[in-house]
Amino acid sequence: MFDFVQEKKYIVYIVLGLITASFGLVGVNSYQKSSSVDAPATVNGTKISAQELERSVRQQQEQLKQRLGQNFDAAMFDTSEMKRAVLENLVAQRVLIDAANQSGLTVSDAQIAQVIGSVEAFQDNGVFDKKRYAKVLANNNLLPLMYEKRVRDELVSQQLNEIFMPNAYSSAYSIAKVMRLNEQQRVVSVATIPALSLMTQVQVDTAAIKQYYDLNQKEFAIPEQARVEFVKFSVANLVASSNVESAEVAAYYKEHQAEFSSEEQRQAAHILISVAATAPQAEQDAAKAKAEQVLAQVNAAPTKFAELAKQFSQDPGSAPRGGDLGFFSAGMMVKPFSDAAFALKAGEVSGLVKSDFGYHIIKLTAVKASRVLPFDEARETIANKLRQQKASEKFAELAEKFSNTVYEQSDSLQAAAQLAGAKIEQSDWLIKGMPNVQPFNAKALQAIFSEDVVKNKRNTAAIEIDASTLVAARIKEYKAASVKPLAEVQAAIEQKLAREKAIALATTQGAEALAKLQKDGSTHLTFAAAQTVTRQANTLDADVTRLVFQANGAKLPQFVGHETAAGYTIVRVEAVKNVENSDVTKQQRYDQQVRQLLGEELFKAYIADAKKQASISINLPDVKSVKAE
Repeated sequence: MFDFVQEKKYIVYIVLGLITASFGLVGVNSYQKSSSVDAPATVNGTKISAQELERSVRQQQEQLKQRLGQNFDAAMFDTSEMKRAVLENLVAQRVLIDAANQSGLTVSDAQIAQVIGSVEAFQDNGVFDKKRYAKVLANNNLLPLMYEKRVRDELVSQQLNEIFMPNAYSSAYSIAKVMRLNEQQRVVSVATIPALSLMTQVQVDTAAIKQYYDLNQKEFAIPEQARVEFVKFSVANLVASSNVESAEVAAYYKEHQAEFSSEEQRQAAHILISVAATAPQAEQDAAKAKAEQVLAQVNAAPTKFAELAKQFSQDPGSAPRGGDLGFFSAGMMVKPFSDAAFALKAGEVSGLVKSDFGYHIIKLTAVKASRVLPFDEARETIANKLRQQKASEKFAELAEKFSNTVYEQSDSLQAAAQLAGAKIEQSDWLIKGMPNVQPFNAKALQAIFSEDVVKNKRNTAAIEIDASTLVAARIKEYKAASVKPLAEVQAAIEQKLAREKAIALATTQGAEALAKLQKDGSTHLTFAAAQTVTRQANTLDADVTRLVFQANGAKLPQFVGHETAAGYTIVRVEAVKNVENSDVTKQQRYDQQVRQLLGEELFKAYIADAKKQASISINLPDVKSVKAE
């Protein structure tokens, strides 16, 4: 029951992220009206709206932003290719949800409540808060029913996904074979012909250096460079100058009491003897009998509740913690459980409580009374919030004026800086095509190196860096694109060509030595001391490793060789050791990994077949119908 919550609540975060990324822009009314306009795709009669596509694109961008940090630039991902990939993913998700529904998979209201209740965004001091839940959704122009349907769809489709993982079949023979191959050891000796030792035997003439230089001009190109002055206009510029009166703070506190109050919260531990609500009566009677036996032990020794929970509880999420479920508010747990917990006094133990999950024995461990945060404690938080709100409103008012000023007075940033209440800053040298350099994104860098800015010496447009920041720049110094002179790069070219020749010479010598070894075992090379290697544990080049384990182990020694980045390597395979696979834990790990890989492939095949069976229409330009694939 409660383990389900821990495994699934990440889905709620994903769904909330999807919604947050779009509803702030289009609003719930636009979302509801999307069916009246052309949709980018339709799956089995259900439209995927333009707003839904945009929301998913933004959610993908948010994920990339978290991964890339300062290197992220939304403009780099705002492409038709990104939309195409996201739309295809949405189609696959819709197909999956339809398939799950047709298969009769369901998620109960109780499970939805448990999962949503575990999300930090909806909690106050670690406990689910109905008012906070409603407020978060309202802030995103979202109705609870709409949000809960999305969570349900995600959970149901995830159930279908999980059906394939445990049901992928791998025979004991195949697992044993995979283990034997993967764990096999080979005893080898290595000889090398390092290219570095042959550098004195090769020569590179001037003509070759000149030819390489002429044929590889891009390698020596110096892109355009510029140093700029810029003005950054953001909400942060306006916060300090946003005045908030004491009366405003007091009025906000009075009008938003729900934000500063918390419901009564209770902490409980439980022992669960699980049995499905649809189980045969005999199973339910057996579970009840066992629960009664455990209850008798609890009543005989109430102080040992945690020990008994660890011993008997069948809730894998809470049993290791002595049954502790933490704090929760009324209605967060399933109704029978919640009603019983809120009828107890601190320290009391309930009788048997029946729910859809089985029989519970509940101990109330603590009560946290409802509380209203005093005005003095809330004052500064409210003031900061109001300052931020005023700054955001002021930014929205001035953003267009800032953009117009940058454009109309294009020979200077002084007026724009004065309007923004910001100083004019100087950049280091910027290189055309370079990754993002704060505070510039790809769009801003592209504008800086545009013809109008470079040749006509005008300001860039006010570029949106994020939802609350604009940047405008103008060039102070400029260097045109050029190519490094031959004299500057001649030594590096000579070194590179000499190394290539040395590697080629080492490869020729190595191939000749390998041929003699394979013919009669004679060689002038010195092999290092023997070492034992596996496919994973070795210091050999990847191509060399592959050849070592492809060598015929029935007739030893075997010799293999291959060119490497350092020259040429020859390996003598002296012995093959097949490891006995008696480690049960290792066998189970291999079995799990193989089953997972097979399950993933089965699931991919299932989705591909479901797509073929589905009625799919794509209406986005440059996006081919998934049906045809």
